[in-house]
Amino acid sequence: MIREALGVNITSRDSTVYLRGDRTPVLIAKRVLERLGEATDENAALSRQQVLNLISDETVAEGKRSGPSELVDDPNVSGPALDEWDGRLAVFSAGRPVRPKTGNQQAYIESIRDHDLVFCVGPAGTGKTYLAVAAAVHLLKTDRCRKLILVRPAVEAGEKLGYLPGDLQAKVNPYLRPLLDALHDMMDFGTIQRFMASDVIEVVPLAYMRGRTLNNAVIILDEAQNTTRGQMKMFLTRLGHGSKMIVTGDTTQIDLPDPRESGLIDAARRLTRTPGIGFSQLTTVDVVRHPIVQRIIEAYGEDDARSAGPNGEHA
Repeated sequence: MIREALGVNITSRDSTVYLRGDRTPVLIAKRVLERLGEATDENAALSRQQVLNLISDETVAEGKRSGPSELVDDPNVSGPALDEWDGRLAVFSAGRPVRPKTGNQQAYIESIRDHDLVFCVGPAGTGKTYLAVAAAVHLLKTDRCRKLILVRPAVEAGEKLGYLPGDLQAKVNPYLRPLLDALHDMMDFGTIQRFMASDVIEVVPLAYMRGRTLNNAVIILDEAQNTTRGQMKMFLTRLGHGSKMIVTGDTTQIDLPDPRESGLIDAARRLTRTPGIGFSQLTTVDVVRHPIVQRIIEAYGEDDARSAGPNGEHA
């Protein structure tokens, strides 16, 4: 994991570990190994995710010690280690750093870095939600925010779920599952449970947001095409000091009774020229799921284009 994350060469002979590579990644790897040694002395069993978190923590700490000169131009540093976020993510999934895979995805991450409110519109499989969660986890881990709030509207995609068993929380969990899936890719289960118990991480339906002011938080609204105009206005006005909002959606998959009432389409029309708000557009070329997903989107795309009006509104 150290080798993959930091780009260093590691060998072990005669009870000695040898590190080779550029100076800064080697220093980070050395400190990670020292902390692993301390954990061993205390008989602590670390999970894979905890080791990845150690690597991330030491990368950030080294950047604060060294300043930007040593890290900005070093391609072997896997995550941002600077007081000023350079757009790289100190987030790992299955032992590998989470990175944008296309130019549009990189522009999306940079828009999140540069704006307090960002809208991202694109088809399924383009990483809208996944990259938003990755950016939020990065901001949380590097102490740029104190809270992560994941929000979705509870709108059924053609199926009625009101008769599902369980209390209200059990009924809304299926809507929130995609956000939790992305989160579980990047953080270990124990950490997520601890953060949720202490309200560092909240996963809530949109209806629970009314009346709140959210300071020093990253708030992600997923499936925003299924908000009404009133719900979107309510959500956007929750933004408090020191916070970032990321709004994601796919305007070709609106499940509202009247698609023309979509709050995402309305907000894009009203706010596209508003200073301080970023807009990112992802397309089929940004699909990072199975290659067949891109072909499916293209096959349905012509029908979606015919059903949409001149401003992207559906007839």
